[in-house]
Formats: sequence, C-alpha cells, structure tokens
Amino acid sequence: MFGLFKKKTEKEKLEDLYEKLLKESYELSRIDRTRSDAKAAEAEEIRKKLEQLD
Repeated sequence: MFGLFKKKTEKEKLEDLYEKLLKESYELSRIDRTRSDAKAAEAEEIRKKLEQLD
C-alpha cells in the first residue's frame, strides 16, 4: 500500500519504455516491417542507456 506513492527510478522508467517499444515493434512486424525496424532501433538505444546505468 505504501508503494502507491513511490516514484519510479530512471532505470525503471527506461525498462518500461524498452518493453513498450519491443511490444510495438513485434506488433508492427506483421503489418509494416519498416516501422517495426524503427521501433526496434529505438528499443536498442534504450537498452544501451540501461547498460550505461548499470
């Protein structure tokens, strides 16, 4: 219950964004491969930022 007001750390925000981008990339892969590749590239950049934080 006390976690309700806990703010997310920068790492948690990036992890959520990374997961969202990967999911969008997968969904687009069946429709538009170019847009899917762009989302995958964005996710890769986020992954690199996550590695730098560790």
